[in-house]
Amino acid sequence: MSTIVQRSTFIRSERIAGGILPRVLSSFDMVAIFVAIVLFIGNAAVVTGAGAAAYTYWILGFITCLIPGAIVTGQLGLMFPGEGSIYVWTTKAFGDFLGFLGGFCAWWPGILVMISAGDTVVAFIQNLGSLYNQQLLSDPGSQGLVIILIITISFLLSVLRFRVTQNLVNMIFLAYGGAIILIGMAGVLWLLTGHASNTDLSLQTGKWVPNSSNFTFYGTVVLALLGIEVPLNMGVEIKDRSSITRYLLWGSVVVMVAYLIATFGVMIAVPAGNQGDLSAVVEAIKRGFAGSLGMVLATVADLFLIGYFVFVCAVYNYSYARLIFVSGLDRRLPIVMSKINGNKVPWIAVLVQSALAALLAALIFILAPFVIPKGEDVSTIIYNIILAAAAIFWSMSMVFLFVDVVAIRHKFQDAFARIHLAPDWIFTMCSIVGTIASGVAIAVIFTAPWTKKLSTAQWNTWVIGIVIISLIAAVIVFIMGRRAIRSDMSDEELIAEVTR
Repeated sequence: MSTIVQRSTFIRSERIAGGILPRVLSSFDMVAIFVAIVLFIGNAAVVTGAGAAAYTYWILGFITCLIPGAIVTGQLGLMFPGEGSIYVWTTKAFGDFLGFLGGFCAWWPGILVMISAGDTVVAFIQNLGSLYNQQLLSDPGSQGLVIILIITISFLLSVLRFRVTQNLVNMIFLAYGGAIILIGMAGVLWLLTGHASNTDLSLQTGKWVPNSSNFTFYGTVVLALLGIEVPLNMGVEIKDRSSITRYLLWGSVVVMVAYLIATFGVMIAVPAGNQGDLSAVVEAIKRGFAGSLGMVLATVADLFLIGYFVFVCAVYNYSYARLIFVSGLDRRLPIVMSKINGNKVPWIAVLVQSALAALLAALIFILAPFVIPKGEDVSTIIYNIILAAAAIFWSMSMVFLFVDVVAIRHKFQDAFARIHLAPDWIFTMCSIVGTIASGVAIAVIFTAPWTKKLSTAQWNTWVIGIVIISLIAAVIVFIMGRRAIRSDMSDEELIAEVTR
């Protein structure tokens, strides 16, 4: 890398992270991580609410968010393939403070998505019960305990030798692909067995055209496609730099095809009234294959999905923990955050992150229902508010990504010229289009509450309040970190501190 960018421009974590963590990730590993981060198959069910226009919105999302994000991420990843992705790139582009803030905006959603992965496991357990007319995990307290258990399992998986954990992720990734194929096949079989489509997909009706009544689904699609840069949080752990462009290409293809296939299966085989629910992806299999075969395949698919999202929680855990790890190396956080174990994994970062996620899950699902009347509703309301705030931060991190490429193009002109994935005008267009798409995704969050229990004004007040409090907390942490830095600590002393 020294032939591309002058060594004097490196930040400390870039200089030393590669000597601490092993290079273990292949192109296939990166694709599996990418899919785990981006492809939440339940989004395919949610987007069916737009009717046939869902396909139009998916295509628009691919063109304005996923593809521009892949191009920009590829350029920045090849130029600066360090640990921490957006944190490193924003620091390069705008300095320490905005670099830390960009990293915070990228990291904070990871806590909520870990909880969301656990909540998805809960939903599929509930759906497994409903397949056999059983009610499972009906109260928030039991749901919270399961989510905390999933987070604990993710911690244990994340501190194993990375190659072991990733092999398990790769296997469950293949099973996930099989479940998605079953969803698509269910739609085809539904039609082949003489049933009418449950969604009007005729071209003559104009239902494919976006309009004011369904435009918010564009924001939903953009939010469903966030996270393309997250695998590069582990940039120094990639064995071959060519894996960066490979995972961006093949990962994007897999995500696009999978979302379209699953949306098709749900739209065709599931009644319109059931399509928006997460369970619709399993219901499609049950209805499409019909009879005892449909029940068996739906059960197997549900079990695979439960297992998959347990591992998704682990992927989020070890991916986002790398942001804490590099912040410790650069002394934005206490140095203890960069401690690695005998498996050469930043285990303190994983532990702290897991503890925060488990604590927040306990507050939302266990404590809130206990201390507040009508606690079940309160639990749902708090969860949706915090999840919306996290979505705003994730979209803000994408704005950093799209602005970074413009700043870096001017700041590192020689390096940019040597590694040039596309003409300059492509990067300019990607920056503009991607920033607008991210802005729309943020704006859509404020158009309607994610819960019927709050008015739009109440919803916006709470979401904005959490965003502001979170930003203030980030600034305080940055200031405290700056004051704690030992400027005379050498790289060798730092390496000794985090590896002993």
